[in-house]
Amino acid sequence: MITHIEGKLVEKNPTDVVIDCNGVGYFINISLHTYSQIPDKEKLRLYTYLLVREDSQSLYGFASKAEREIFKLLISVSGIGANTARTMLSSLSTDQVKEGIASGDVALIQSVKGIGIKTAQRVIIDLKDKVLKVFDMDELSLALNNTDKEEALSALDVLGFNKKQSEKVVDKILKAQPDAQVEQIIKEALKNL
Repeated sequence: MITHIEGKLVEKNPTDVVIDCNGVGYFINISLHTYSQIPDKEKLRLYTYLLVREDSQSLYGFASKAEREIFKLLISVSGIGANTARTMLSSLSTDQVKEGIASGDVALIQSVKGIGIKTAQRVIIDLKDKVLKVFDMDELSLALNNTDKEEALSALDVLGFNKKQSEKVVDKILKAQPDAQVEQIIKEALKNL
């Protein structure tokens, strides 16, 4: 319902801020990561998420859309509430949370205060596919409409390499060298497979 708030910063604390938007003061819960991103200037814009519960309505603010998306994913997991998700985003960066979930790093997720081994495992099981889809979409958008990629994958398939592994390696190569030729892609892929 409320996607962002822009206005004058009235109060700034490590866990919350108050933003005056045309005479209305909004109390917004934030993570320490967002706190460190907020400049000490008057005008401020935060991406927000309105959490409506039976007994309360709370507004959560984030410095970036990516942090807000991770927060929304985290609170969708059974056993992870808004405060635990905020603690996770305070303890770890958005990239660390994404990579920890994608790689199945239980120890990293469990390192957050209030998260035990079973909850950490549940977070990874519930969110791994969703996070991987986001990463795959990013990698695919870089190599979209690349016929060299398709030719290289076809050649690697003929050589007997696993299609999924080949695709990951080729995507990495194209991310580093977007204008690589077919031969160059195949040679690099053979070194990494």
